[in-house]
Amino acid sequence: MYLIMIVMYTAPFGAFGLIASAVGGAGMDAIASMAAYFFVVLAALFIHAIITYGSVIKFVAKKSPWWFFKNFSPAMSVAFGTASSGATLPVSMKTAQERLGVRKSVSSFVQPLGATINMDGTAIMQGVATVFIAQVYAVDLSFTQILTVLMIAILASIGTAGVPGVGLIMLAMVLEQVGLPVEAIGLILGVDRLLDMTRTAVNITGDATCALFISETEKDLEEKDPSIRD
Repeated sequence: MYLIMIVMYTAPFGAFGLIASAVGGAGMDAIASMAAYFFVVLAALFIHAIITYGSVIKFVAKKSPWWFFKNFSPAMSVAFGTASSGATLPVSMKTAQERLGVRKSVSSFVQPLGATINMDGTAIMQGVATVFIAQVYAVDLSFTQILTVLMIAILASIGTAGVPGVGLIMLAMVLEQVGLPVEAIGLILGVDRLLDMTRTAVNITGDATCALFISETEKDLEEKDPSIRD
């Protein structure tokens, strides 16, 4: 555990070095072409976290979104640094239980399950990346192909492992289904690390949102029927 902690706290510095090397070697033209893709994915992730998760927290769980994000920020920062839902899971569960008031029985079931199948950020990235690569290769995607991308991205995100960089592997399957070259993944490889870190934070935030919602719902059921307990 001591060695794992060392790796977790030093990995972000290594990731920064890899990103600086890749972007610096590509030149200003590549940076300009990547900027639109990078910021569109980033904006989509933030919109999803704030609007979708915030709405669930506000209107379903009956809690303040600001309170939620403030108290869950330690787990989000670990997820951003490690880019791994699996590595963040112990911190995510502890934060949800101690700072959000999620019951242990709910957290122990919902969050590990979410770390396995709930990869919203990965699905968003795969959809945007596919459209971006299609534009680079001047390929017009039909409505049917867009629907195919949507369905495959959702299904692929469910089967994605909670480890860094695996979203790019699943992206290869999406590109192949719509007839785009798999080697085009190299176009986004240089900026994907930062996006991977961000979408991991979004993924575990979704897991905690679901856990909070279920915990609050079960609390209401207990008030109506005291025989229901952990």
